[in-house]
Amino acid sequence: MSPAASTCCKLPRRRGALVRLKMAAPVDLELKKAFSELQVKMIDTQQKVKLADLQIDQLSRVHKHTKLTQAEISTLPSNTRLYEGVGRMFILQSKEEIDGLLTDKQKTVDDKIKELEKKVYLERSVKEAEDNIREMLLSRRAH
Repeated sequence: MSPAASTCCKLPRRRGALVRLKMAAPVDLELKKAFSELQVKMIDTQQKVKLADLQIDQLSRVHKHTKLTQAEISTLPSNTRLYEGVGRMFILQSKEEIDGLLTDKQKTVDDKIKELEKKVYLERSVKEAEDNIREMLLSRRAH
């Protein structure tokens, strides 16, 4: 008996073994490449979405802090001495200037949050790639 024939005889003789051997047929290289690209794209997209979510959370906290500070300042009399923290020092500012700075900060944070929320296209691109692979699989089965 040849060595190839002896390895052939060592295959399990269960019923399901033949099915597994048939399913282990050579994989279409194009399909394998598409799956690996999809996996890389999904991992990259998931990381970007997590980063965007973290940034949105942090900006939301800044927005809330700014809003609370502005609410507290609005209750103070107009002649109250207010100081703005700059580095390690504090600068005397008028109530109107501080209010303007806080309003500008809120607008900037709102704009950044809206920009980050528009990153839904990342999720859409992964879905499109999944759909393309499904179409490829269906076309392979049809042949």
